Amino acid sequence: MAVYNYDVVVLGSGPAGEGAAMNAAKAGRKVAMVDSRRQVGGNCTHLGTIPSKALRHSVRQIMQFNTNPMFRAIGEPRWFSFPDVLKSAEKVISKQVASRTGYYARNRVDLFFGTGSFADEQTIEVVCSNGVVEKLVAKHIIIATGSRPYRPADIDFNHARIYDSDTILSLGHTPRKLIIYGAGVIGCEYASIFSGLGVLVELVDNRDQLLSFLDSEISQALSYHFSNNNITVRHNEEYERVEGLDNGVILHLKSGKKIKADALLWCNGRTGNTDKLGMENIGVKVNNRGQIEVDENYRTCVANVYGAGDVIGWPSLASAAHDQGRSAAGSIVDNGSWRYVNDVPTGIYTIPEISSIGKNEHELTKAKVPYEVGKAFFKSMARAQIAGEPQGMLKILFHRETLEVLGVHCFGYQASEIVHIGQAIMNQPGEQNTLKYFVNTTFNYPTMAEAYRVAAYDGLNRLF
Repeated sequence: MAVYNYDVVVLGSGPAGEGAAMNAAKAGRKVAMVDSRRQVGGNCTHLGTIPSKALRHSVRQIMQFNTNPMFRAIGEPRWFSFPDVLKSAEKVISKQVASRTGYYARNRVDLFFGTGSFADEQTIEVVCSNGVVEKLVAKHIIIATGSRPYRPADIDFNHARIYDSDTILSLGHTPRKLIIYGAGVIGCEYASIFSGLGVLVELVDNRDQLLSFLDSEISQALSYHFSNNNITVRHNEEYERVEGLDNGVILHLKSGKKIKADALLWCNGRTGNTDKLGMENIGVKVNNRGQIEVDENYRTCVANVYGAGDVIGWPSLASAAHDQGRSAAGSIVDNGSWRYVNDVPTGIYTIPEISSIGKNEHELTKAKVPYEVGKAFFKSMARAQIAGEPQGMLKILFHRETLEVLGVHCFGYQASEIVHIGQAIMNQPGEQNTLKYFVNTTFNYPTMAEAYRVAAYDGLNRLF
């Protein structure tokens, strides 16, 4: 057994692990990265964010071709199978792996591919695929092993027609009808993707509103858009059992309803990847979803062990995970790069997409904050008309008296890009966070960004 000594060992090469490893390496620390795959990138690159968003992009292109009258001169509408569309995602994955492998090489971070676990508080044992065991001794260890879909014990995920958000990428056919159980972010994104391929989707939600953490108007807009696109949303429902058939699946609900489809996609919750880490050897406990608890410095109850990304829970976003990992390393190297990551915009890649930051109307009303609303509807925006993307709007919530921007909510074309302009203004100190910025700034025309100017004027016109 070979023994290697490091300043920092990182477990998991997803966004959190990569952010941690790069920050520590740039601070002059000797760093090792351990990952269970033989390629870097983590679940984000291989199973989650990258393949699903690449898949979504391809589906959007198909939808645009099939709905744009200009293309009728070329030919009739075309429909593609799920496996065919998935091929484009595979190309992106390989490019991402190549880029990220280069980061580790340039920063002299050693890579170990195998299953890593704690032997003690400063020792990681890595069991490589060939059975060889490597021992890594480190001053500090950062857990960034991510998460995987939660799988209830009473559902047979080995059945050929039952999938989760990882295994759905191996789907070898295009179902005519699909049940998606769980209407969280992942469930709604896949509902959009399959609907765009012409699949009838039954989206089962155990709550009374889609994505209830969103501004209610944005949530209602998504629900309305779903209803017009072959997606039936069933609220306040819970499964009783899942019956697998030779040619499909029957979902039995506690309400007594039954739904039959060609396949079922389970999207109800995530579980932290901690079960193989030997956490009991260092006294770090995990909750019932396999997640570990950390403080604002991303330190666990063991002084030299840190956690970041999906394995610590909220907000379980790739963007936040990278910053959490970087901050965890920043706590170790003390180079001024630490921050507690709570300024996180939502990025939901439904079709159309959704993004928001700050407070929503319900939260401001409950807190008795005197706010006003400014809106810009995309159907009136020149850039949206040119792109053939009229659905959606930008919504700005601001303080009636100070004009401080309190929240930005966007539904529609390029929402996840548009939100960052509002985020930048909201992060300005004191009186520099003001709605007046949007009316006193010249925006390129035609752009989606000028929606801020339109929404700001709309909001100011409501004041008296």
